Amino acid sequence: MKLKTLIRLWLWVTLMAVAAFIVLAVIENRLKANTGFGVLDLQTARTAMDDKRAFSAWIARESAATAGFSLGFDFLFMPLYAISFYFSAMILREAFTPKRGALRRLVDYLGYVPFVGAIADAVENSLEFNMLSTGATDSVAATAYTATNIKMVCFYIGLALLVGAIAGVFKLRRPKQEEKA
Repeated sequence: MKLKTLIRLWLWVTLMAVAAFIVLAVIENRLKANTGFGVLDLQTARTAMDDKRAFSAWIARESAATAGFSLGFDFLFMPLYAISFYFSAMILREAFTPKRGALRRLVDYLGYVPFVGAIADAVENSLEFNMLSTGATDSVAATAYTATNIKMVCFYIGLALLVGAIAGVFKLRRPKQEEKA
């Protein structure tokens, strides 16, 4: 893939991920304002009782629908941020590790970390939806909490790749200086 095409794809996917994130943030804020609990509160819940507190606050049909929509819409956000972070790693690699070697391979491998995070995010949301629809147990709540922690570590690595890619784009677009002989 040409570098120019990669940067264009990265930009569009990143903008779509940011838009999806904004939608999720608006939904989260409305749900939290209306009920006192948001979907993010499920991510910090370690026990079934913690989850049940949020679920009971969402007993009204509108709140339950909003929470369900947020969990479902997050499935659209997952591949967007994973692909954005993967493209970020590719740009970072091209900008800062032009020669083959261990560092270039490390950046390549780091590009796959966001996909692990997206899978952990999908597991987390699926477990939360399962608890919402069939009842919460401590073991499922603990598993969802573990998936959340894995997702967050992977997401922070992805954010670091994104910041590196932004710097990389500026470096790659900078005019090349001719080497003196």
